[in-house]
Amino acid sequence: MAEQTTSSITIDAPPARVMEVIADFPAYPEWAQGMKKAEVLEEGPDGRARKVHFELEAAPIKDSYTLAYDWQGDSSVRWNLVEGKMLKALEGAYELRANGAGTEVTYRLAVELSIPMIGLLRRKAEKVIIDTALKGLKKRVESMG
Repeated sequence: MAEQTTSSITIDAPPARVMEVIADFPAYPEWAQGMKKAEVLEEGPDGRARKVHFELEAAPIKDSYTLAYDWQGDSSVRWNLVEGKMLKALEGAYELRANGAGTEVTYRLAVELSIPMIGLLRRKAEKVIIDTALKGLKKRVESMG
């Protein structure tokens, strides 16, 4: 897999509350920009999603894909692509660390599209996806205060 793009943000809430929002996939269309649908296909013994199907419309990308998730309590969650139309590979993670101001959330993402894309453009797209996701997550968690 190609190198990952990483970004972090501090959210004014404990890790458990942040992870609760991350794990609430059916609510993603309410706060995740471009997300039209997120449907849990399979749950693990902990009640958290193991496989989730997404429908995304974030111009110029419109895609339908399924991700598999691996949860580590409230400290991290990792995911990878099971199947997708435009996506050839996707690996990502949210890593949460409590700090004095709340929770530092680090988002890592590596995407490979089935259409060729210059590395610089791909990393720029990953950065936009990450920054948009982190801002949306922060706003969602903090509005639930």
